[in-house]
Amino acid sequence: MELRTLDSCSSCPVEFTVNLIGGKWKLLVLYQLMTRETVRFNELQRLLGSVTHRTLTRQLRELEQDGLINRAVYPEVPPKVEYSLTSKGKSLTSILLHLQDWGLEHMDEPAAE
Repeated sequence: MELRTLDSCSSCPVEFTVNLIGGKWKLLVLYQLMTRETVRFNELQRLLGSVTHRTLTRQLRELEQDGLINRAVYPEVPPKVEYSLTSKGKSLTSILLHLQDWGLEHMDEPAAE
């Protein structure tokens, strides 16, 4: 595979992808949704640990707006909301699996000094 250098960053495919999935929480949200069929908000927040309610809400909204996740609201009391990957979101599975494999390979290495 050949890497291309593009003059205009706005047409850079890597920048486009990073803008969609970049940031600490978006990748982790996508990974959790990849490993499960659907996830409710509170379960997702528990799985991610230290993410705040506000931050998770914002990240989920952005992922939904970008067409990477579905948000299903069920008319119940209390309201039930479930998140899942769209087909566009599922197309990121191989990237997420490569990140997982790379992490597993390098997690135990000592940090560079």
